[in-house]
Amino acid sequence: MANSNISDTLSRTPLYDLIIEQKARMTEFSGWEMPVQFTGLKLEHEAVRNNVGMFDISHMGKFSLQGQDLIASLQSLVPSDLTKLTSGQAQYTVLLNPEGGIIDDIIVYYQSEQEAMIIVNAGTKDKDKTWILSHLATTPITLTDLSEEQVLLAVQGPESLTKLQPFVDDDLSQLQFFGHLKTKVLGKPAFIARTGYTGEDGFEVMVAPEVGQELWRSLAVNGVTPCGLGARDTLRLEAAMCLYGQDIDDHTSPLEAGLKWLVHLESKGDFIGREVLEKQATAGVKRRLVGLQMEGRHIARHGYPIVSEGEIVGEVTSGTLAPTVGKAIALAYVPTELSKIGKKVEVEIRGKLYPAKVVKKPFYKSVNR
Repeated sequence: MANSNISDTLSRTPLYDLIIEQKARMTEFSGWEMPVQFTGLKLEHEAVRNNVGMFDISHMGKFSLQGQDLIASLQSLVPSDLTKLTSGQAQYTVLLNPEGGIIDDIIVYYQSEQEAMIIVNAGTKDKDKTWILSHLATTPITLTDLSEEQVLLAVQGPESLTKLQPFVDDDLSQLQFFGHLKTKVLGKPAFIARTGYTGEDGFEVMVAPEVGQELWRSLAVNGVTPCGLGARDTLRLEAAMCLYGQDIDDHTSPLEAGLKWLVHLESKGDFIGREVLEKQATAGVKRRLVGLQMEGRHIARHGYPIVSEGEIVGEVTSGTLAPTVGKAIALAYVPTELSKIGKKVEVEIRGKLYPAKVVKKPFYKSVNR
């Protein structure tokens, strides 16, 4: 049931009425009224890990870019070498400011030499759009904001292919991880990518609102579990996927955040923030984002201090009691000398210190992906 104290000024997705019918508990997220859970966080989490679940992620920003020399124009905005992409491939990357900080983490879907789709976070959509447009102002590239025109659904879990395929014209089994295509869903135009934010195999489907509503109903009838932001958060944290605004932001660099794999200094030309990243790559970073496992079941929450030898040395960015892992886990920034696997630290929780150790990321890795 919807919370009565949720402000009427919040935005709602085209699936809002369907979600309310399913008696979801709602919450505010980045200016949107979104479902935090339906049947329960643990049940939804386990549905995605063991079967299949679906998420309404229509609140995310969706930009279509078109024009000549598209990839060359985008190259200066990200540290990843987009020229490696071929049609139907995608790249997870970040927009950087001149200080090497992360403006947002995004996915670039390369469709053709003159066309690409970019998906951005809901809370940074306007900031991202302004940034991209300002840097493409002297290029022939045009940006079309599809954010309010299209529904975006995430169908995630080991049974996602089986459940989604009956509604799709093309053979989804031929789509590689981080591949994408234009196709038809329920006989109407659609964009589908084999991407997601859960650590499981799955698909993200972009369609017109009325198609999205019909697809949501059809999937629910066919045994796909509706899932909320609560399960989305525990799933992504087990997979050690960063949440913008908590684990990464304008003041963290991709090298600090463990995203070195998307920084292609050797094959790239100039890009915003390159000088800072070059210095960090040479001299090393002073802090790193690490995975922590609590020795007990006390949960390290966002903002809790990390303590070593009596001194506060860092801060927890995300933490939960992980349903699949069965342990209290967290992401946190610590000094580089404390970032090695096995290092012991303490987390301050309500004035008391509790032991934790640095562990390998991700905390969970699917056998299906």
